[in-house]
Amino acid sequence: MLPELENHPHARVVLTPALSPDPHASHAYLFHGPGGSGKRAAARALAAELLAAGSPDTDSARARVYSGTHPDLTWITPSGAHEILVSDIDEPVVASASKTPFESSRRVFVIERVDELGDEAANRMLKTLEEPASFVHLILLTDRLGEVLPTIRSRCQLVRFDAPGLEQVAAELQQEGVPIDTAIACAKLALGDARQAQELAGEDGSALRTAAERFARSTVAGEASELLPWSELLAAVHARGEASRAELELRGAAELELYPRKERKRVETEWTERIRRVRRRVETTALDLGLQLVSLWFADLAHLAWGADDLVRNVDRRAQLDEDAGPDPRLLQQAIELVEDTRMRFQLNVSEELACEALAYRLEHILGS
Repeated sequence: MLPELENHPHARVVLTPALSPDPHASHAYLFHGPGGSGKRAAARALAAELLAAGSPDTDSARARVYSGTHPDLTWITPSGAHEILVSDIDEPVVASASKTPFESSRRVFVIERVDELGDEAANRMLKTLEEPASFVHLILLTDRLGEVLPTIRSRCQLVRFDAPGLEQVAAELQQEGVPIDTAIACAKLALGDARQAQELAGEDGSALRTAAERFARSTVAGEASELLPWSELLAAVHARGEASRAELELRGAAELELYPRKERKRVETEWTERIRRVRRRVETTALDLGLQLVSLWFADLAHLAWGADDLVRNVDRRAQLDEDAGPDPRLLQQAIELVEDTRMRFQLNVSEELACEALAYRLEHILGS
């Protein structure tokens, strides 16, 4: 049995036939579970076993799957800011799925964030999911099963991956040198997402968390109009986008050197567009996380007001929470609903600065009433 499935009993049961000496794998799996639950590692491990089966050199086949160089493995990461584009799957998946394997007896296609598959791209995928070639296996990944299109979900075998326990996530963060109270807080604030907990414990995540706390606290103190807290929050968000841009520009420049001069303009244009989309996605995700942290600060204040201290997530900020204590829990509930409504509005591409500014003033009005 694969070690990647050790803590996932449902996945072990479903994938056992695919991992037997005479493997019988489904043509399409949908791996679902929270971020950090191990779906991607399990997908790569399963791909390695499928492509190594029948190979004259199984160790080499597995090694090349893990390094991402096996010719019969296609791994798709969406390039759109909020959705999988048709170009992400049309040629790489739909067209390629009709072509025979290069060296293995199979071809494996892994598609991340399949919940972002739009209608047009999904329609292109349907025939491949319904009538794939006998050698094709698709592994779809999602952190949000409820947002996967029914037409896609119904054509796959579901494989559930469970979230690691709070204690396990906190312990792993401590092993990386994170103080115990901060590790517990990050594990709780991540809402079961181990990858997000690790992100919050890092330097960028810490900066985002600090900005989110100041945003929330300034509205409780009635100082939003004076401190303009949305500026710090958006600065933290844009810093993450800038870091992703710089990283991708270096990768793009290195790849550009591999192309003949006559093709470089086209490749450069493709990389420019890719960088724009990725930066936008990074910033959108960071802002959503920042507002989630604002919402959870208000939730902690409500827990303290109700005497439910054990439900507090910001355990390493107890002194600051005590300073902010006082608002009526019913008003805090209204504040949480307002923050969540703003998070939803960002899916409509509203102005981030105007929306955050309006949110701060409205929160200040509610909590000061």
